[in-house]
Amino acid sequence: MAHGSAEEGHPDHRMFGLATFLVADGMTFAGFFAAYLTFRAVNPLPDGAVYELELILPTINTVLLVLSSFTFHRAAKQLRHDQLGACRLWLLITAGLGLAFLGGQMVEYFSLPFGLTDNLYASTFYALTGFHGLHVSLGALMILIVWWQARTPGRFTADHHFGVEAAELYWHFVDGIWLILYGILYLL
Repeated sequence: MAHGSAEEGHPDHRMFGLATFLVADGMTFAGFFAAYLTFRAVNPLPDGAVYELELILPTINTVLLVLSSFTFHRAAKQLRHDQLGACRLWLLITAGLGLAFLGGQMVEYFSLPFGLTDNLYASTFYALTGFHGLHVSLGALMILIVWWQARTPGRFTADHHFGVEAAELYWHFVDGIWLILYGILYLL
């Protein structure tokens, strides 16, 4: 069944459902962003309570996620050309980049000069990055599931690829959220 086609006379609304979920999820992130920016503007913390964050590791992580969007797009493009082996390879590379991002985030957590409960800034920082990290974890899991499913001949074809398409949309959403988060937390 091709994306958007009907099976047994019923329209396919799966992508609409995913898009609706992502809009709601985006609103949750927007609430986190608004809370952080409000805390920062309205409730200035005393000197030393807001720390200068190192930019090297978060910038490397940003490059990893942006690159992973390109590798996922490449996987989907290969699938649309019925190159399932190449698609699987690009999916695996994408999952690896996502897992490398999570590893970098863990290294950052262990090297930060503040803990979760030190102050409002610290708590919000960990809530934002942790919530995003959860999304990266779920996205990497989805990619690995799709990669595994792609081993079955006929499971995904150029005309039948909702699983790959849905995972790709989710992954691009997660990457876009990170770009906003990176700008707010590390560059402002």
